[in-house]
Amino acid sequence: MVSYLKIIIETKRLLLVPISLDFDKEIFKEFTSEITLFMFPKTAEKIEETQEFINSALGKIQKGEELQMVVLKKDTREFLGCAGLHHIDTPTPELGIWIKKSAHGNGYGREAVADLKKWADDNLKYDYLLYPVDKNNISSRKIAESLGGVIEREVDKENMSGNILHKVEYRIYRKVF
Repeated sequence: MVSYLKIIIETKRLLLVPISLDFDKEIFKEFTSEITLFMFPKTAEKIEETQEFINSALGKIQKGEELQMVVLKKDTREFLGCAGLHHIDTPTPELGIWIKKSAHGNGYGREAVADLKKWADDNLKYDYLLYPVDKNNISSRKIAESLGGVIEREVDKENMSGNILHKVEYRIYRKVF
């Protein structure tokens, strides 16, 4: 079995490296209530919650269930956020991304997700990738649409902070050449 803990994805401007406890402070600091506004998880109140998330993700990576990556700026190694492919052991893996507020507007999210999809195309057997996003999260919706994502369903769901998300679920299919 492939060791997903050794995978590094390099893009034009970014490095995606497996999540580790080395990034707990940056994740804790940058995963703010503003970032989680349109997301299911809530902001960690204590760094121990962030560490629990990282340890849980590491267990899922080792089992071959997900690829949870940290997004770094390639030239400076600056922490930018996290990106993931969840449920990679199923026919419908789920893409996810968040980029810290100070790095918004640079196209880092789109670049990271595009290369995660390319990695999935090269390494996974899947029917389609899911990309659930809140209807009001226009930037994230543009990422899905830039990859050919098609809305397949809409659903309201309460997130961990008690807010109702108005989610649209995109399906992103493998490109056929």
